[in-house]
Amino acid sequence: MYLLHNELNFIVMNNKHCIFLSGVAALVTLPSFAQSKGASEKPMNILYIMSDDHSFQTISAYDHRFIETPNIDRIGNEGVVFTNSFVANSISGPSRACMLTGKHSHKNGFIDNAHRFDGSQQTFPKLLQKAGYQTAIVGKWHLTSNPTGFDYWNILIGQGDYYNPYFIDNGKKVQIEGYATNITTDLALEWLENKREKEKPFCLLLHHKAPHRTWMPDTCDLGAFDKVKFPLPENFYDKYEGRIAASEQEMNIFKDMDLVYDLKMADKENEIHTKTGLEGYGRAMYKRMNPQQKAAWDAYYDPIIKDFKARKLEGKELAEWKYQRYMHDYLSVIRSVDRNIGRVLKYLEEKGLLENTLVVYTSDQGFYMGEHGWFDKRFMYEESFRTPLLARFPHGKKGKVSQMVQNIDYAPTFLEMAGVDIPEDIQGVSLLPLLKGERPKDWRKSLYYHFYEYPAEHAVKRHYGVRTERYKLIHFYNDMHLFQILLPVYNHYTHCRLYAANLFFYNLTLAQQVHKVLYSLYFFCIHSIHISALLYIHFFSTVFL
Repeated sequence: MYLLHNELNFIVMNNKHCIFLSGVAALVTLPSFAQSKGASEKPMNILYIMSDDHSFQTISAYDHRFIETPNIDRIGNEGVVFTNSFVANSISGPSRACMLTGKHSHKNGFIDNAHRFDGSQQTFPKLLQKAGYQTAIVGKWHLTSNPTGFDYWNILIGQGDYYNPYFIDNGKKVQIEGYATNITTDLALEWLENKREKEKPFCLLLHHKAPHRTWMPDTCDLGAFDKVKFPLPENFYDKYEGRIAASEQEMNIFKDMDLVYDLKMADKENEIHTKTGLEGYGRAMYKRMNPQQKAAWDAYYDPIIKDFKARKLEGKELAEWKYQRYMHDYLSVIRSVDRNIGRVLKYLEEKGLLENTLVVYTSDQGFYMGEHGWFDKRFMYEESFRTPLLARFPHGKKGKVSQMVQNIDYAPTFLEMAGVDIPEDIQGVSLLPLLKGERPKDWRKSLYYHFYEYPAEHAVKRHYGVRTERYKLIHFYNDMHLFQILLPVYNHYTHCRLYAANLFFYNLTLAQQVHKVLYSLYFFCIHSIHISALLYIHFFSTVFL
């Protein structure tokens, strides 16, 4: 079975003509955008805004059930909303490495957060620098090594803190008082206004910590959703029948979400204790606040803590209380993100930059909002595999883009737009034709995904898979060998129930295993009359048998 894993990687790296894995095929360099522009036109600026763990469900351009995000929506309203946007590896550091390099994790070398990003390798900021762009990154980096390829960098240390965080300003450690989302925006606007060379085009990466765990709202947003009771996802009490990998995770809201660390129940009496090992970190986060911040925090959370202790909740009541607290905190953090994006758009507009700047908003992956009882990400299931992507390309297409795109596509997009030749080793495909309203006939028909971080936090099994427009085939490996075919895929307005045929077995040869899987899937599809799936399975049988 390890051989199958390696063979798939070999195909991804070497088969340039594979139809079903076209998402990782080598691309043919497209004519540069610079060649189509008039000689007097300025090169297009690039503003890439990325939040951490922002689910597409909580952006109103995608879904109105939870929150309105007018400023993020503006990017899509004045540009495009990608309705089939995905990541290559649903975890923070590896996802960022894929974005920077335009390559899958096995090619850029940063497969999980325990690794160190090789900053000497090719990245799109370095290539833009060579082309005359001024490059900068502010906010969350989370790639262990220091940034390279940037004229200016001012990054949070590690995951960063919501309140009074430490930054590394071009190598110098500095603590800045305030709230992280506001500070990151301030730093970005300060660079745009006072620190860049304004005769040069710029590429600015604005990376927010929010809304990453532990979802600590700004003091002005505390209680913003207290009058709202969010309906439970219909699969909140999912029992994971027949889905062994899903059943063995440790990201369940009821079982794994810490009362103190995640839900802010750091009582002054020190009576609330937890067993996850995270309680101490939760109490330390409160202690780093200044007196004014603590006063606002206490005024909001102390009554909630008092009420919680009095109610002595257990079972389903506790599970649903935790879900509501999680949703309230998470969405309150999103309010700050949206507000600050409004600040940036206003600045660009006032300075006359908006009509010569590509503005992109995305996240490093999707996130679970209680679907299947979960929080966090990692799985190739749609809620974490799918990620928001909105782009405002001046004078480009407006509306929705339905083609499947992936975060390895961002690098070649920025390069082509800047008139820079796209290196042959980049695995992504430029999105510029889609932004211009074109419909390439040879657009990819499938996507490849690979998650490596196990054993580790949340206990999500290692797995890789391929997704077409209608089907998804996943192989969980390492300490189990489980194949899963999923249909239907995610619907924006109904939670995916993970309808699946699951097959796992031990002590079989590779050929026996694959043959058994394919035969079972073939039988499954015959009875379901899924012709496309039959063709898909035929591809796998051709490759592996």
